[in-house]
Amino acid sequence: MGEKKEKSEKKQKEKGEAAPATIEKQSAKKPEEQSAKKQKAQKPAAEEKHPSQGATASFVSPLKERYRTVAVPELMKKFNYKNQLQVPKVMKVIVNMGVGEGTRNRDLFTIHSEELMAITGQKPVITKAKRAISNFKIRKGMAVGIKVTLRGKVMENFLFKLFNIVLPKVRDFRGLNPNSFDGKGNYSFGLSEQVIFPEIRVEKVKRVQGMDIIIVTSAKNNEEAKALLSSLGLPFKKG
Repeated sequence: MGEKKEKSEKKQKEKGEAAPATIEKQSAKKPEEQSAKKQKAQKPAAEEKHPSQGATASFVSPLKERYRTVAVPELMKKFNYKNQLQVPKVMKVIVNMGVGEGTRNRDLFTIHSEELMAITGQKPVITKAKRAISNFKIRKGMAVGIKVTLRGKVMENFLFKLFNIVLPKVRDFRGLNPNSFDGKGNYSFGLSEQVIFPEIRVEKVKRVQGMDIIIVTSAKNNEEAKALLSSLGLPFKKG
């Protein structure tokens, strides 16, 4: 009986010694669990968008806003469209520079590419001759110019700047030729120099370079295309 009591007392002592150890483990785990819970609670707050980010995401360009509020109502009334989806849109804008002297001076492609990228906000590509022209000493496949094709917000920003800032800045400007449509809803015109754009600093220009601009729309004819571009702010010559 005495031996059994001693064994039971030993077991109780071992249990008593083990209990603080388990308590220490549990107490050690609690701060870790609390910090993990805090991190989980902080994650959603970190993932929430800043108000300024939401503003940029929902930002509508001035040209797009003008299309919705001015162009769509005007064209629906004028052409009796039954659905807003029937109203034509501007699909893309092509800006092209023909660098003829680039065949003799390769540096001109670099200079004007940097200028065109500053003007449009997009990196241009080099255009090559599709056939040989012996009079101008041009071989097939030779680099003859640079161009960019603009779509989406880049296109909208470029056109808004062109209509409201660049063209009014041209000396003795009285409007663009209203007869420069191609019959398929596309309009093209030329600018004689790049210095009229606000991104170009005149003192750094080494060579004056003109450009051709083609505005491609989804209009079916010249009348629809002209009405669309007029409602967006493109200034046509009157009379």
